[in-house]
Amino acid sequence: MAAGPVVKQIVQAYPDKIRLVIKNYPYKYRDFARIAAEASLAAMDQGKYWEMHDLLLARSPKLDRASLIAYAGELGLDVKKFTGSIDSGKHAKNIDSDLKLAESIDLYNTPTLYINGRQVVGERPFEFLKKIIEEELTAAGR
Repeated sequence: MAAGPVVKQIVQAYPDKIRLVIKNYPYKYRDFARIAAEASLAAMDQGKYWEMHDLLLARSPKLDRASLIAYAGELGLDVKKFTGSIDSGKHAKNIDSDLKLAESIDLYNTPTLYINGRQVVGERPFEFLKKIIEEELTAAGR
């Protein structure tokens, strides 16, 4: 998910013209990937998805439960609510659904973006994504 800063820049550049949908793809062979996905969604519940996203990238590979809880405190989240969410697997169904979707389209790389069905694999600069978005907006008559 290292595309985060560029994705945020794109969203800011096209308010009311694009919709961002984020899907989780925690690697099954990476320690703590699943709980990190839970943590990002638990933070989203409290309006701090991007802040947690950025912190997880900056602090990786230190993504164990205790570290995630400390990050929640650092971000000013309700730690009890956050901990309850990750411990209960509140977002497990969403994550499982995202994993099934990834498998159904043979997706194995992150980040992978889809812009109106056009697949973009790997980190790409702002201008690269902007060109595709402009082409799609033009094709849609926007």
